[in-house]
Amino acid sequence: MSAAPRPFAVLDETSIAAAPLRTDPYDYAYVDQAMPLSRKEEVLADAPRIPHRGTYGIPNLRYGPRFKAVIDDLLNPRFRELVEEKFGVNLSGCHPSIVMMGNTSGHYNEGYAHPDSRHKIVTVILGFSPEWPYERGRLRVLRSNSRDDSAFEFPPEFGKMLMFKVSDRSYHGFLPQKGQRMSLQFCWVDSRSYVWKTYARHSLSAFAKAVPGLRHVVGLMPRKFRSGGN
Repeated sequence: MSAAPRPFAVLDETSIAAAPLRTDPYDYAYVDQAMPLSRKEEVLADAPRIPHRGTYGIPNLRYGPRFKAVIDDLLNPRFRELVEEKFGVNLSGCHPSIVMMGNTSGHYNEGYAHPDSRHKIVTVILGFSPEWPYERGRLRVLRSNSRDDSAFEFPPEFGKMLMFKVSDRSYHGFLPQKGQRMSLQFCWVDSRSYVWKTYARHSLSAFAKAVPGLRHVVGLMPRKFRSGGN
């Protein structure tokens, strides 16, 4: 008999479980406060410092124990069960992939509309920005491949969570906006090799974007590489 999953250290299980499933334009759920605001200062104090734009694989980042507690909660089998129940999927054979964004430059090619890779089953976005005072730059749930065709907007602020089931219709993106955009992307994917390819691709892309002499080269790359891949 397997042991029951341990309780969450930071995530608010009640709020996550209660978030309604929305089906227009595709299956997604929004949690207004998946982490209690009372934990904000301590968790952000231990969050990774990402000085450059780009997205980084979690193995390449340094962070403290209170941020790690959030990662551990996302990896907790109980969180997987909550997501399985909400979306009616079986994720037991899938593998977790975790990447984090720290900043956006406001360049036009950031946040382009895309549905996520076919290797992803469910994507979870968790905000860590201390604040997001801009009307622009919120992550948009899109009805089509146009960033202007928005059904819902998600500010990447601390504790806010967006989850969606990946399909060929799950378009999302954001309008260019320069700012400290701290958000974590947690995905269940269909193979372990895809996880490591994702980490390698994001590391290379983020490094290139941080080096002034390579920025022009990055600009010439296909846009999926310019934004770190999907």
